[in-house]
Amino acid sequence: MTLLRLTPVRTSPDKPTRRPAPPRHLADLDSAGRRSAVAALGEREFRAGQLSAHYFGRLVRDPAAMTDLPAASREKLANDLLPTLLTPVTEQACDGGATRKTLWRLHDGALVESVLMGYPDRVTVCISSQAGCGMACPFCATGQAGLTRNLSTAEIVDQVVWFAGEAARGALPGCPDRLSRVVFMGMGEPLANYNRVRDAIRRLTDPAPDGLGLSQRHITVSTVGLVPAIHRLAEEKLQVTLAVSLHAPDDELRDELVPVNQRWKVAEVLDAADAYARQTGRRVSIEYAMIRDVNDHPWRADLLGRLLSGRLAHVNLIPLNPTPGSRWDASPKDVEREFARRLRAAGVTTTVRDTRGREIDGACGQLAASAEAT
Repeated sequence: MTLLRLTPVRTSPDKPTRRPAPPRHLADLDSAGRRSAVAALGEREFRAGQLSAHYFGRLVRDPAAMTDLPAASREKLANDLLPTLLTPVTEQACDGGATRKTLWRLHDGALVESVLMGYPDRVTVCISSQAGCGMACPFCATGQAGLTRNLSTAEIVDQVVWFAGEAARGALPGCPDRLSRVVFMGMGEPLANYNRVRDAIRRLTDPAPDGLGLSQRHITVSTVGLVPAIHRLAEEKLQVTLAVSLHAPDDELRDELVPVNQRWKVAEVLDAADAYARQTGRRVSIEYAMIRDVNDHPWRADLLGRLLSGRLAHVNLIPLNPTPGSRWDASPKDVEREFARRLRAAGVTTTVRDTRGREIDGACGQLAASAEAT
């Protein structure tokens, strides 16, 4: 593991107060909005396309490098439409540099984390949609920290654009130089910040220069099961993968592990997932953290198999990652294998997640954005 301290940060114990909105950014606006914003600055509207091409296409933020813009216009346009949204505080790396976690400070002092993961055939970034999380899942460090605020569309997009630039500069040894996949599995519940997450997906998938030009099929949106928002997402006509963090097949246990289950029960969540699969034709991923002697019993594997048999879904088993103060441990490997065997015997496609970043608290459920941890 390597640790690079970039910028000191101070946290405050004061009670949360109403926070100022993030500054407007190019990525907050659609194409028409960018043209209007540029015109309001007294510039010709086509400059919006040039600015977008630099940010999304060339991954350039420095106005001095935007030589196709008049020198007198560069600073004005950049100051108004490309303000700094994310300031890196610390960066940690493991897996020989192929996994990199960055702690960011936002304009109001809020902290978020995101993780870049390189593989021989792809580069994936795990991004945050909220500072903290209000879902309160007891085995998740982010959930235990509580919710600070929603991120803006541009704050979400800027994480991806930043790491796309890192990949393009060859920051991940032995990996492609183009970021190809985005997973909304960092801090926060994406569907609790619905409008901004939806708009961020459109910015990431719109072709350049309007967006980053990623494939919708290479974007995954995770949720603990906000049923109305799942139905709403199904109506967006997007081709993103929906990942449902289920973690228990029975309501009694899921009420404890995923408190939102007290509002929307397992059957309702799976019905909403079915509706999403029917509308989009996309297989739903059922996320299941394997917790020793809590949710890894054979009878729960059998129940989950019965619930999912015949559905357009697969199960992604996640070895529980350690978090500070947690009373729970990961299931033993033989228990994990038996759980997977029973699911497959029921005809349910099942995989075990390749856990990355555990050594730097960058794996699933570990993101806490604590400056003190660095």
